[in-house]
Order: sequence, then C-alpha cells, then structure tokens
Amino acid sequence: MPTRLRTLSLDLGASSGRAMLAEFDGSSIRMRELHRFANDPVALHGTLHWDVLRLFHEIKQSISMAVRDGGFDLIGIDTWGVDFGLLGHDGRLLENPVHYRDSRTDRFKELYETVPRREIYASTGIQEMQINTLHQLFSLKRDRPELLARARRLLFMPDLLNYFLTGETHAEYTIASTSELLDARARDWDFGLIDRIGIDRSLFCGVVHPGAGCGTLGKHIQDELGAPPAKVLCVASHDTASAVSVVPSQEKQPTYIISGTWSLLGTELAEPRLGELPMRCNFTNEGGVGRTIRYLKNIMGTWIMQECRRQWQREGKGYSFNDLDRMSEAAAPFARLVDVDAPEFIKPGDMPARVRAYCERTGQPAPADDGEVARCVCEGLALKYRYVVEALERSAGVKAQSINILGGGTKSAQLCQMAADATRRVVSAGPVEATALGSAAVMLVAAGELSGIGEARRLVAETEGIDTYEPCVSHGGDGGWDEAYWRLLETAGLAPPSEL
Repeated sequence: MPTRLRTLSLDLGASSGRAMLAEFDGSSIRMRELHRFANDPVALHGTLHWDVLRLFHEIKQSISMAVRDGGFDLIGIDTWGVDFGLLGHDGRLLENPVHYRDSRTDRFKELYETVPRREIYASTGIQEMQINTLHQLFSLKRDRPELLARARRLLFMPDLLNYFLTGETHAEYTIASTSELLDARARDWDFGLIDRIGIDRSLFCGVVHPGAGCGTLGKHIQDELGAPPAKVLCVASHDTASAVSVVPSQEKQPTYIISGTWSLLGTELAEPRLGELPMRCNFTNEGGVGRTIRYLKNIMGTWIMQECRRQWQREGKGYSFNDLDRMSEAAAPFARLVDVDAPEFIKPGDMPARVRAYCERTGQPAPADDGEVARCVCEGLALKYRYVVEALERSAGVKAQSINILGGGTKSAQLCQMAADATRRVVSAGPVEATALGSAAVMLVAAGELSGIGEARRLVAETEGIDTYEPCVSHGGDGGWDEAYWRLLETAGLAPPSEL
C-alpha cells in the first residue's frame, strides 16, 4: 500500500538521542532510524549542564537527513522529564539548562520548611525526588534569585527545542506533569504552590495536551536545511508518556516497565491516587495521553550499568553491553545484593567503586571482578522490580497479572528473564523503540489517520516483535529469588510493601 503519512520523531533520552522516520500506509507503521547521537552532560565550574545547542545541532542534522530521504509531514519531539531552560525578555536562552543530577538540589528537603511534603503531594501527587523541577526552582530562588529575575519564560526541554524550531512557546501536559508543580486533578498549574515558593506565575506557559500544534518550522530553519514548512506537534513530550501510549496490551490497566536510563514501573489510571498510602509508597501521578494518569514509580534503571561501563572505558576496558551480560551470567548468583535506588548511585562517577563500597558498608563481600559488579547490579534491579510491583498492587488496588517491558532495556535478554524470575510474572518485552513509536502514534491520531491510542496499541501488538519470558516458578522452584528478595529488604532496610 502507498504511504499516506510520514512523521519524524525526535526522541532524546538522558544518554542518547535518535531520529526515527515513520511511514503509515493505513494498516501498519514502518519505522526506520535515520540518525543516532550521544547526549552526554558537560561539567563546567562545578555545575553539570546539558549541551542543548549540540542537541539542537543534531536535531537539524536529523531534519536534513529526513529531507534527503523523501521528506516528512509532521515532526514531534520528546525528551526526559523535569529539566528546563529559561528565556530572557529578549526571547534568548539565558544559559545552558542544568542537568537533573547536578548537586544544586542536594538540600531539597529545606523546601518542606516552607511547604510541608504532605501538602505538596495532596495536590501534585508526584514522587519525592530531589531532581524534580520544584526542587530545582527552589534552589534557584534560594541561591540564584538574580537569574530568575532576568527570566521571562520557563520551557521544559521538549518545549524549548520546539521553540527553537518554531518560535512558539507552550507547556505540553505530560512533560509539565513531571515537574511537581501541576495540580494532578485539574491537569493545570498549581499556582498556589508556585506562589508559596516565591516563583513568578508569568514564567509558565499555558498547558496544552498531546496532539496540539506548536507551529511550523521557522523560515530560517527551512532556508538553512531546505526543509518544507512542516507542522511541529506537541506529542506526548515526556519520553515515558510516549512509550506508555503504545504498551502492546489491550488490558484496561496494563502493568508496564519503561526500561532505559530510568526504569518507570506502573499502570494507567483514569484519575490520580493522592492519599496517604500512595505518598508512603512514594508513587507518582504523571500525565498521559487522553488526560490519563501514569501511576508509576521511578527506579534507577540501567543508569548504574551505563556509568560502570563509562568508568571501565576510562580504564581501557571496552566492554559492550553484550559482553557485560556474558560476564554477569558467569558470576555466582545472589552473592551480594544491592539496592539500586540507594542515594550513592544518583550522581555520575566511578560507579564500580561505589558498588563495592555499598557492599562493604552493608556487610557483604565486595565484588571481586567486573562480572560480579554487573551481576549484582542486574539482580538488584530485577529485585527492585518485584518490590515496586507489590507496592503498586497495594497502593493502587490493581493486580499485575503480567508485565510489559518496553524500551532499550529489552535488548538485554538476561535482564528480562531476571525480571520475570524476580517478580514471578510473565514478561512481554518490546518494542525497543517504544518512545519513538508512541510519538508517531500521537501524530497519526492528531492527523486523523488513527482513531485513537487504542488502535495504536493494537497495531503495535500486531506488527512489532514481542518476546515472552516465563518465570522460573513455571518450571518448578524459584531459583533462589524469593530468599534473595527478603535478604535485600533486610540489607537495604526496606519495609515490605505490605507494611507501608
């Protein structure tokens, strides 16, 4: 069948970016990668920044490639959450956006002297994390008020990149919802909270929802790149929201893990859960397509292994991720257990040394080699999945019959099998490029080519390769995972979800 629509999805994760060209022929979405590039932070004078101009250069390169490939009709950008740029009164970016792993939010709990944590959660329903936009702005108000005084607009990362392309400013709902500044019920800014922390209301653009138009490619972009005056759409601009929109399940409340630098484990709800138990379980209520709620919890994800690999590369060890899987498989199981969400793993640095120090601090033998480091990190991540699944069931009143894993983490068959074994649930893994597919799906819905996200999920389930992993309990026994789980809770000082 002839192509009816072409979309260009620009998917920027916290470690890399990619440009994906999707072609829709009326019955299937065919997606091809045009360009892939690194997204590495830059440390300068003690501050960790995003290199946003380099990212924008890569976006322009992607558009040029798409033009040479036959063109496109629509463009959508998604990125990681919480981070932002500030525009001055002349419309120019005041400085490079600061990375969420920067140390400026280390004193984040000082905020609760101004606004108690319970009051914040009752409105925003967002998981307590020092990286949240709320804490970043509080630190600016405390330490750099002169920068805020010069600012006219705050734009989250995808909104900022859209602005660079079109000159128009918006606040897309799913990305704004990560900030801990949005009223979860109203799906709009909580200006009462914003006033209490002393931030000017005028910084915030009006909230728009996925599928809204945010302008056309500017004339300067068209001239520079030979590009058409294509429409730029606000997709589900938070990368997790895009991925969730194409979970290949027809269940009303599927359980998913969006697996990448972070692992986002949760389900989809019609309305937020803002009570005492969700707050104690530290779940988040972020926005989804169709005004849904992504009720989920952030887990550290593959970040620790990414940082281990960077350190080993600095030492001249060029391990691939496949190498690390093989090394991990050769190591003894459950020799040491690591809580992947421990605070020492948040910041970049020598992660293998931190894993060894964590083991020593908790009275466990330190890993003897790199394979043992990889093994305990992978097992720790899978065991944390079980913990969060049980907390999800308790706090949301849902039953996780099976788990859908989407994103880059599905490339590791070892991690997917460990997830099935640890959680004692069947795992369906795929698609890998779920975020870019979700971005394309939102554009197709907005263009009237698909009836809604339900149809997009059906297409993905029918056309994408989905792998299935059976838990070891299906074959008798549990492989030692249950004993390891309870030992991890004891070692890490974690209360069982049943006691939260």
